Order: sequence, then structure tokens, then C-alpha cells
Amino acid sequence: MRQRSIGNATVGRVSVGAIGLGAMPLSTKEARPSPTEAEAVVHAALDAGVTLIDTADAYSRDESEFGHNEELVANALRSYGRTDVLVATKGGHTRQGRDWGLDGSPGYLRRACEASLRRLHVDAIGLYQLHRPDPATPWEESMGAVRSLVDDGLVRMVGISNADVAQIDAARAIVGDAFVSVQNQFSPGYRSSAVELVHCAAVGLAWLPWSPFGGVSAAGSLDATAPAFAEVADELDVSVYRVTLAWHLAQADVVLPIPGASRPVSIIDSAAAADLDLSSDQIARLNGS
Repeated sequence: MRQRSIGNATVGRVSVGAIGLGAMPLSTKEARPSPTEAEAVVHAALDAGVTLIDTADAYSRDESEFGHNEELVANALRSYGRTDVLVATKGGHTRQGRDWGLDGSPGYLRRACEASLRRLHVDAIGLYQLHRPDPATPWEESMGAVRSLVDDGLVRMVGISNADVAQIDAARAIVGDAFVSVQNQFSPGYRSSAVELVHCAAVGLAWLPWSPFGGVSAAGSLDATAPAFAEVADELDVSVYRVTLAWHLAQADVVLPIPGASRPVSIIDSAAAADLDLSSDQIARLNGS
């Protein structure tokens, strides 16, 4: 698989496969796979060249199994025998029953990070991301908290999720060189984060679009606004999902899509997008759809 990097000269650059795996569906999907089936999905991703796996402590069915996804990913990596995979986890979301809450306070983030370290069986988390801004906690306090996790050696690199340009720049100022990535929703059907993508490309931050397939389906488009994706898929004789991920990669060199998967066949197809070349005409059509 073609490679892209996360990091910088100060904290080090980590080379990863251009397509990552979003592990969330393995824990939150209503009809989720069994533990054995979930392990097979992670193993298929590794076989396909995936070396970036995105998880979070809050990815679970409900509060009673908080941390389910992190434990699943850790177990799958151990059974495969891989230690060179960048595991990106998140903290800051809480669960009350099945409801989702937020806590970006320094004390909570410290406890969440320490719990993630135990579940992932690592001494330091490769990429730790604030899951979502907490309106009850000043952004500067949350960023100061994750900076302290770096300073104390619990985290190697920091990312943020669901952030705007002002929050991105504040994170750069507070966290410093350890701040390396932004994870926002971005897809053919949801492009309102385009300004943040452009900003990240300009300042050299990795861009991890979540829900990268939003707006497309195997038959074309869910909302009939992006027929070009189905047309290009027909032209290349590949799935519309593969075209969608190749379109993401064509946006900027900093883009690292993290498509979710709950079946081996899905991540195998997604991983192949790293080596799919789109023509300039095709990219222009997809950008304009």
C-alpha cells in the first residue's frame, strides 16, 4: 500500500498506509460482528497493508462495556503479532447508558488516557485525540490537559476531532509540535469542513476524515447529489467506495481516510483505494458533484 505520514521533524514522522481502519462499527453497529469476526476484520486490514487503526474509549454499545473497542483492537493486534501499527484512540466522550456525553476537563482526560493505556497494553499512546470540544470546559484547558499527557510521556502525538479553524490554531499554540492531526466529518455528501481540510494541508497537519462515505452508496448516491461517483466507478470497474476514498486522497497529501468496516471484504476493498489513480478530469467531476 502507498504510504503517508503523520507527525513532523520534532516528534518524528510515522509512516502509515494511506488508508486506515475505523474500528468503531466493530463495537457500535447494532448487528455487530462476534469477537472472532471482528478480529478477522482487523487481521484482513493488516494483511491489506493498513497500519493506522482509529478507535476510542467510548466506542461501545453502552456504558457497561466502555472501552470495548480499544480492548478488541488490542487483542486483535496481539493475536496477529503486530507492534508496528499506529493506534489512534480518543477521549472526552462519556456514556450514560446508551447516551453520549462530553467531558473535556483536565481531570477526566487524564483518567481516560490512563484507562486507555491499560486497555491498549502500551506504555504510551501513539496518537491521542480529543474526541469532541466540551462546551462546559474552556478549549484552552482541554488542550493544556492533552499537552500535559505528552509532557508526562503518556502520549506521543496529539490530535483533535470535530474542531474548527480557531480551535485548530489554538491547539497548535498550546500543544506545540506534538499536535499532528485533525479528525472531522468530511465526505462527498458532507463538505462543510472543507475549510479545515485546506487549513490542515497548509500547516502540515494530518487530516483524518470520519464517515468518509457519507453521501454515496453502492448504487450511486444516497441523496442523488453525487452521481459522478457512480459514473467514475463504472468507468474504472471498481466499487463506488473505492472511488470515494481515492477522491479523499486526491484532496491533499495530508489526507488519511479511516473508513469503518465490519466485514473483511469491506476493508480489503477500501485498502485498494490507496493504489487507485484518478485522472484530473475524474477528480474535477467528483469535486464538482
